[in-house]
Amino acid sequence: MRLLLSFVMLLSWATVFAQSADEKAVIAAEKARFDAQVAKDYDALSKLLTDDLVYTHSNGNVDGKESFIQSIKDGKSSYNTIDVKEQKVRVYGNTAIINGRCDIKMNAPDGKLTDLRLRYTDVYVKRNGRWQMATWQSLRLAQ
Repeated sequence: MRLLLSFVMLLSWATVFAQSADEKAVIAAEKARFDAQVAKDYDALSKLLTDDLVYTHSNGNVDGKESFIQSIKDGKSSYNTIDVKEQKVRVYGNTAIINGRCDIKMNAPDGKLTDLRLRYTDVYVKRNGRWQMATWQSLRLAQ
């Protein structure tokens, strides 16, 4: 009986912590996007963002896809590191919502190093078999 109970508990635990293929794919797309921002890989960013992107920065400024990528090209947004601290993905068909927390080190336009602790929500949609970010909204946490 103990063996059966242990097996059921182990199976339940594995089910709770298992991620679906879509959850894993969304997390991979998010990591690729963060990596592309740091590497200034504009082609990768273009593929990872929807054409109708709404990107709301923690200071309240809003960018679309083109203006967001352009801000990285112009150095207005210069990401040095993006370190994910928490991530929770929920998938609803072809839509996924990520709630997370990350630490970002970036250079401000004046060259000063800025440390940001952010809590964020972003939404990915699956189009033509790949996940793309459609919206991002973040807020700054106290250091």
